[in-house]
Amino acid sequence: MPDLSTNCAGIRSPNPFWLASAPPANSGAQIQRAFDAGWGGAVWKTLGQPIQNVSSRFGGTTIRGVQAAGFNNIELITDRSLETNFREIYDTKKKYPKHAVVVSLMVETRDEWRDIIKRSIDAGADGLELNFGCPHGMCERGMGSAVGQEPRVNQEITSWAVEYSTVPVLVKLTPNVSDIVPHGLAAKRGGAHGVSLINTIKSIISVDVDNFVLEPRVGSRSTNGGYCGAAVKPIALHMVASLARHKDFGIPISGIGGISNWRDAVEFMLLGSSSVQVCTEVMLRGYRVVGDMIEGLEEYMRTHGFETLDQLIGKAIPSYSEWGDLDLNYETVAKIDAKSCIGCQACVVACMDGAHQCIFPQKPGDEAHVVEGKPRVPWIDESECVGCNLCKIVCPVPGCIDMVAVENGFKPATWNQHVHEGAQLRPKKGAH
Repeated sequence: MPDLSTNCAGIRSPNPFWLASAPPANSGAQIQRAFDAGWGGAVWKTLGQPIQNVSSRFGGTTIRGVQAAGFNNIELITDRSLETNFREIYDTKKKYPKHAVVVSLMVETRDEWRDIIKRSIDAGADGLELNFGCPHGMCERGMGSAVGQEPRVNQEITSWAVEYSTVPVLVKLTPNVSDIVPHGLAAKRGGAHGVSLINTIKSIISVDVDNFVLEPRVGSRSTNGGYCGAAVKPIALHMVASLARHKDFGIPISGIGGISNWRDAVEFMLLGSSSVQVCTEVMLRGYRVVGDMIEGLEEYMRTHGFETLDQLIGKAIPSYSEWGDLDLNYETVAKIDAKSCIGCQACVVACMDGAHQCIFPQKPGDEAHVVEGKPRVPWIDESECVGCNLCKIVCPVPGCIDMVAVENGFKPATWNQHVHEGAQLRPKKGAH
């Protein structure tokens, strides 16, 4: 059996699946039920000076039939007393000594940081996560993303936390920046043992077009919130990979953002995450989703020959390069499997209106060969096909369309080689 145990910045857990700091990790009773279901760790819902939350708080958007593929919340940090939270942290860690209990924190002054860090560690925290990412409510008070968007402040507060802490410190980074790298490097300079990312993205989920009010409504008003769920995964993967590949970074990452299944988790790990945190999928489906994640990860590791997580973490990073270093002479064309094609013509419409006009309802002159009752298989003009992938993306039949590499007689050449060394590039296609 593959070994799923992980060590993320010195925080150990029996598997890499952690609850993210959010409503599913709001209380000891919840986290204990999650551990019973199989979760390896949990990041406690952010502690600070308890606040009053609003009603309502959550919003979801359906994307092509996928309910709540995009999710939004305007909820803030814990609304329960610190005494209650610390008592439950102590009780949870005592009952589950092998599971990771990480405490998320957000306060303002240096003295407040010193006090809450000491109390969290005394309660049994295995690690701390500094919440520098909350994009609403708290940032207006000078906390959350207001800290995360300023590398100097990020570094300073991180250094306080590392000075006062006897357990590993993770910095939770905000995605509401143009480039994540300076913010990750600031956390490292502050002494962070690792980072977690991404937090939610500043957003407005929707508008009630009949009552003219943003959603989710709080009376006759609303506000911007934090966007999360499956829809943010591509953004999260990019930011995780940007840090993991940077030569000056080199500290562990806990990946967050749109993880819905084992495959999503593997993608984060291949791009450098040594643990993964999940929130929205648990809110929508419950704690038991972790069972499929564990089973899927185990099977993936078995079939790929990985005995430990360390063998796969970061394995895809070498494939991430700058655009100027891509091989411009590598060429693919689309191929349609006539046996599985259902003749829906989705690829024809997409190619004609949205791509490079190289897919047609049938080959010119073949109209007489159309057989009644059988699907009409589209024809691809390979001399014009640029291998863009759009037809494969819109095809409703898995495996019906594939992008096949072709030999064109040109040696590999990048744009940088072309500009600086005069490397020859293959002729352009699709320029009619």
